[in-house]
Amino acid sequence: MELTFLGTSCMVPTKERNVQGMFLSYKAQGILIDCGEGTQRQMNLAGINRNKVNTILVTHWHGDHVGGIIGLLQTISSKENPPQIEIYGPVGTKKRVQHLLDSVIFEEKNLNLKIFELNPKKVDVFKETADYTLLCAHMNHTTPCLAYSFVEKDVRKINVAKSKALGISQSPILGKLQDGKSVVFNGKKITPDDVSFVKKGRKITFVFDTIPNEKAHLIAKDSDLLVSEAVYLPEMKDNAEKYKHLTTQDAALIATNANVKRLIITHFSQRYKLVDVLESGVKTYFSNSSCAHDFMKIKF
Repeated sequence: MELTFLGTSCMVPTKERNVQGMFLSYKAQGILIDCGEGTQRQMNLAGINRNKVNTILVTHWHGDHVGGIIGLLQTISSKENPPQIEIYGPVGTKKRVQHLLDSVIFEEKNLNLKIFELNPKKVDVFKETADYTLLCAHMNHTTPCLAYSFVEKDVRKINVAKSKALGISQSPILGKLQDGKSVVFNGKKITPDDVSFVKKGRKITFVFDTIPNEKAHLIAKDSDLLVSEAVYLPEMKDNAEKYKHLTTQDAALIATNANVKRLIITHFSQRYKLVDVLESGVKTYFSNSSCAHDFMKIKF
């Protein structure tokens, strides 16, 4: 699993920072969290194949988060056999995606697209596979906005040394034990815990464009990594409240209250030419934190 930051600026791109976009690679899945203007070029520079995108999670429909979607879809549609793309977003997403599709001419509209609108009551599961679940929750912004979590499922792993010590090498028996079932072997009952252990799944949460709220704490709870916006330093609290954004202190408090292991902040105002002041600021409140930068990669 690898997370790549494709843009770390707020509304306005700078020489050093593109607008919002992140790519999460997990096995055969390519999940794009927001797709600001220039995202597909950023993917080129980061060495990411754009055709690996099969899911787009839209936090909200401000331009700096979605301005690159139509160009990416047009590029993907030019393939002979394009992948199926699923787009998830808040209520209104179907209409807005259709507006984007109507705004350009597709020479060959070879696009396999599914669009889903999300309206969670609290923190809701909206997709589940054999390997992971996706969660969402409403945030408090100037327009409908969602936070997302990627939660990897726990996996039971065989302890090879223990299984060999018991003389178990047969795949069907090991398969049952790995599925959490007890077996009888050589007249003795073997439980899954005798020869295996549970590897805890990892959780990544993405919180953008909001003021502090309870649901941000709930969806981020026990995350291995929280990626949060931190548009301003605390002295710009008035601006943060006016435009409904988080400060570095706000992001750190969410991480603390949610028992998060690691915090990375992003989505910085263009007023901060260098992010050193933001990083030192957030570390004051949450020590295991850092600032993202364009093309930063986090491997799990």
